Amino acid sequence: MSGHLCGEGWRLKIADALAAHGLVPRGGFNFTSDDRPPPGMAETPARAVLLVGQAGAAPWPHFMRWRRERPQVRENPLDIWSREIIAGVAERFGARAVCPNDRPFLPFQQWAMRAEGLKPSPLGILMHPEYGLWHAYRGALLFDHEIPVEAFQKVIHLCDACAGKPCMKACPVETYSGQGFDHPACLSHVRGSTGGSCRTQGCLDRNACPYGAAYRYPAEVQAFHMAAFASPW
Repeated sequence: MSGHLCGEGWRLKIADALAAHGLVPRGGFNFTSDDRPPPGMAETPARAVLLVGQAGAAPWPHFMRWRRERPQVRENPLDIWSREIIAGVAERFGARAVCPNDRPFLPFQQWAMRAEGLKPSPLGILMHPEYGLWHAYRGALLFDHEIPVEAFQKVIHLCDACAGKPCMKACPVETYSGQGFDHPACLSHVRGSTGGSCRTQGCLDRNACPYGAAYRYPAEVQAFHMAAFASPW
């Protein structure tokens, strides 16, 4: 299903290092001569990438424990935590850590589609055949050497089989439509007097999706992400 690393011992060591923080490897691939990869550890173009992310809300207790120890970190705490953890794992395995909010932005979504064979849902979030919309990519490890990977098996894009598209109908201000995501309308609603349920329970459209329900983020996790979305920072 994913572009999993071969070489069982090495793969398991990386997976174990990430699992200690609720994170998981999310597939990888070797760059080709057609790519323009970012620099690796040697400051020359990287040869391979391994994505790091989460399935469901597994990192939440680890992040919350870190947050209690860092009360002074108020802006983008999840990004800071992710960077610290992934950088530590990268150092152990001779890789360079990169994250989705790095500047200049790196093509994380394109990397993810290439590594795991996923496609975007109508909401723009990549639809996973097991996790549904309840997963995320927190960073990646860039290697100066090629890594052994297996080609993923072709995955079923669940959105293709979903006739009703409930994810397009739950939002009271119709944030998602055939015209794309209306960011100003969504932000205004979430910040306004009628957006209370979105602030406390999460995006209504995302929650309307029937897939991956076992991995659905708890309300407190969704409220955290909505607060970050609505923040003026």
